[in-house]
Amino acid sequence: MEYVYAALILHETDEEINEDNLTSVLEAAGVDVEESRVKALVAALEDVDIEDAVEQAAAVPAGGASGGSAGGAAEADDETDDSEEEADEAEAEEEDDDEDEGDGGEGLGELFG
Repeated sequence: MEYVYAALILHETDEEINEDNLTSVLEAAGVDVEESRVKALVAALEDVDIEDAVEQAAAVPAGGASGGSAGGAAEADDETDDSEEEADEAEAEEEDDDEDEGDGGEGLGELFG
């Protein structure tokens, strides 16, 4: 997650999201940087409009559609189709990042057995 946060910091400060900048932010935060993960994230974000993705993610209410009506739910479903595609892309990026981690014993799953 720290890699995504670093990319968001770069985006928010109007800096280019590239390998050098991402690595610098991560190192400043004390993260042990994995070059393969940095490259994968930079490649994955190459064609993504981050501002649009953040706005769409913020527009989707937590827990589903509000209003309680079937019509409201149908409208919410139409609005979330695009965000579901972006969520799928983000999930694929996370899976790529997880694959890069290997079996080094890292992650929350290793904490609990």
